[in-house]
Amino acid sequence: MRQVECVVLDWAGTVVDYGSLAPTTIFVKALKEAYNFDITLEEARIPMGLGKWDHINALGKLPTVAARWKAQFNAPMSEQDVDYIYNTFIPLQKIKVVDHAEPIAGALAAINWLRQQNIKIGSCSGYPREVMDALVPVAAQYGYAPDCVVASDDLPAGSRPGPWMALENVNQLGVSAVWRVIKIDDAVPGILEGLNAGMWTIGLAKTGNAVGLTKVEWQQCSAVEKDHLLRKAYGELYNAGAHYVVDALEDIAAVVNVISARIARGERP
Repeated sequence: MRQVECVVLDWAGTVVDYGSLAPTTIFVKALKEAYNFDITLEEARIPMGLGKWDHINALGKLPTVAARWKAQFNAPMSEQDVDYIYNTFIPLQKIKVVDHAEPIAGALAAINWLRQQNIKIGSCSGYPREVMDALVPVAAQYGYAPDCVVASDDLPAGSRPGPWMALENVNQLGVSAVWRVIKIDDAVPGILEGLNAGMWTIGLAKTGNAVGLTKVEWQQCSAVEKDHLLRKAYGELYNAGAHYVVDALEDIAAVVNVISARIARGERP
């Protein structure tokens, strides 16, 4: 039996949407449109990886955001406020994800390599089903069509950092054991999801939320700036418990082979 049976891939910042821009920019826009309330892109990134309702709720609890919200509205952000922002967010997000559906350079080659190893391609996302229904067919036109797609609101148990979406991939794809699965993600909640599911985990530092730059912005950074950003991103993902961290999906082959060898020796995550 092959040692690694399946990888479960995140979407934005992992396979598509270099820098994970589609969700972060829309969080900023949705709060502005819903309540004329301003947040920064940096604040929008802090809860990244959570389901989007949970993300908005977490934003409202960030000390900087909570203080400004209370100053503007004389009360904390309520669940009703979160609902209204979420309902503003979703239609904006459905439009935006289509613009960021093209796979990150090198991602398709990595996925093709995985398929050549007879490894199944699972996926899950912090996006709800109606956003995924907009994203998935456009990504397929670019050549990315995973074997399984699980959205943040598909399961009654909930979303990240719980294990349920990752485990639903195991269920749908008929994987024999969770320790034969690798969860690959660019954000802390996605790494925690994989750990909570009993899987191996690989963090992606450069292309996703941990660095948070577009490809053009990254290329414009100096060598010193790149080194600083990558050190910070690697530290963030390793501190979350990632077994391994690499720059991008195109760099995973060597790590998958290492994990396969560890499984063959009887090691578990």
